[in-house]
Amino acid sequence: MANDKAEQMAGPPGPAISLRQTAYQGMSDSGDPRLGDDAAVLWRIIGLILRYRFRVGVAVGATVMAAVFQLMIPRFLGNAVDHALGLLGDGTTAPEVAREALFEAALLLLGASILRGAFTLLHNYGGEAIGHLIAYDLRLAFYRKLQQLSFSFHDRVHTGELITRGMLDLEGVRMFVNTGVLRLVLLIVLIGAGAYLLISTDLLLGLLSLSFVPFVAWRSSAARLRLRALWLALQQRMGTLGQIMDENLAGIRVVRAFGAEPYEISKYDVAADAAMEISDARIKTRAASTSIMTFAYFISMGLVLWVGGLRVLDGAMTVGTLTVFLTFITILQQPVRQLGLLVNSIARASTCGGRLFAVLDLAPAIRDQAGAVQLLPTDGTIRFEEVSFAYSGAGGPPVLHDVSFTVARGRTLGIVGPPGSGKSTIANLLPRYYDPSAGRISIDGHDIRDVTLDSLRRAVRVVQQDAFLFTASLENNIAYGDPWADDGMIQDAASTAQIDGFIGALPDGYGTLVGERGVSLSGGQKQRVAIARAAMLGSAVLVFDDSTAAIDAETERRIREALKPHMADCATIIISHRLGALRHADEIIFLEAGRIVERGNHDSLIAEDGRYAALFALQSRDDGDIAAAAGGTAGQ
Repeated sequence: MANDKAEQMAGPPGPAISLRQTAYQGMSDSGDPRLGDDAAVLWRIIGLILRYRFRVGVAVGATVMAAVFQLMIPRFLGNAVDHALGLLGDGTTAPEVAREALFEAALLLLGASILRGAFTLLHNYGGEAIGHLIAYDLRLAFYRKLQQLSFSFHDRVHTGELITRGMLDLEGVRMFVNTGVLRLVLLIVLIGAGAYLLISTDLLLGLLSLSFVPFVAWRSSAARLRLRALWLALQQRMGTLGQIMDENLAGIRVVRAFGAEPYEISKYDVAADAAMEISDARIKTRAASTSIMTFAYFISMGLVLWVGGLRVLDGAMTVGTLTVFLTFITILQQPVRQLGLLVNSIARASTCGGRLFAVLDLAPAIRDQAGAVQLLPTDGTIRFEEVSFAYSGAGGPPVLHDVSFTVARGRTLGIVGPPGSGKSTIANLLPRYYDPSAGRISIDGHDIRDVTLDSLRRAVRVVQQDAFLFTASLENNIAYGDPWADDGMIQDAASTAQIDGFIGALPDGYGTLVGERGVSLSGGQKQRVAIARAAMLGSAVLVFDDSTAAIDAETERRIREALKPHMADCATIIISHRLGALRHADEIIFLEAGRIVERGNHDSLIAEDGRYAALFALQSRDDGDIAAAAGGTAGQ
């Protein structure tokens, strides 16, 4: 059955997923989404931010006010210097007047600093609040989209890659509010208003004070392009790390059983080194860009100090006015250094946003068609009419060829065949996890493509061989399909699945917590919990996809007897390698290479003396050998 399950993973091999060569290409109805251009992605993020207009208004207003009070500080400081010189007796101001003016200037300087700090606090708080709000919105939207995307998507995209996008990429978008938008507003106000004030005070010194701005703008643009490429590469490397860790933790028992810890550590180390190299390149790019911009800033300061100093010596300018220019340049020092962070934030947001929106914009391959109606089964008759199917991207022949059969209410169809013959594909087509490539599947005459997915999947329940249990109580796992089921319904379902005795012997009974993926239970116990989960819901169609493979024959017989009342009210399909589970079926089909090569009930197929009969004889002989061996051992 393991090989049969491989039909579901027929996409291209290899764990690495490239953004521009992702499995989204397999979704014909959604095209091949690429990263949008930077401007479109950034505008989209800004659109998300503007959902919270009041908060944005408060944050931007606080940012502007913080910048305004910061711009007041140079002028107040310049006045204080001039008054201090008057107090020292330069002969231009009376000592009493200078002392009073100096005190007023100090109060104004202190007040401006306090208000700047208060508005900066409000600006930082507002930015963080908006960032977390849009992160909340995106997190829910991303998770909701993952619930909607079809199996064909999840077959080809690794879980670790999706976790990376839903966490690291989302974090890159969240931080853009504070480190991008509000920081940009701050720089525009500081440089714009400061440029006007300085140039209106002294044209030459004002131009010298701002001479570094064009160079910084050019350097920032060049660095942003480089950082964007590095961020994209880093996020892809982090996705690979997530894939490796996810696979390792999911298969930790296999790793330990084969002593493969050194190999796994080495594999992770190689991937981590690759990510570290890109991180180093990103840090070097940002540090080099910031250093060059800071150097340009200090050149501008040196020119202002030199030209302004000469003017002070010539008596054309006061020391206080020169102090205004130098203080303004000093104030700009931190924003200039933050330009590198601003550029980095823009590059990260455009890259992370593009990767996140690439998933959010996908249209599920399997979705409700226009005008889809609710499926309300009456007879519950299933029809496969010349159904063919090939997994998208497999590159091989179809998995099913012109398969036709009918299963009416109260009837049971058995399906048997070698691994890879298409048995599990039939189980996946019926609840419309995939759509057939050709042919038609109907329930009570309704093409399943014309009914809503919700109503179809309420009508069709599939119990799979690989029973997945959640990290929750046994009660919650059984009642997963109906969380409001009462205790009696849960216990009846457990009794039907022959798992109630085991649960009753546990110290916490139905409240017993199972480990991750049900690791604390055996394979047979997990399968019986999965059978109980389906039996409780009373669906019109019940499909058992080799769901008793890990259960002994006697327990399987008791389960089958207990399920008879349920099966009398529904159409049942049983897929099994163990022919003993199919002997009671009303019709049995034998699949080989996706085609029906034999069909009939157990007795007629035995009489044909074909593939089914040969397989039955082989299994009967093996069972006899096992029984004889057991008897011989007992007699010793």
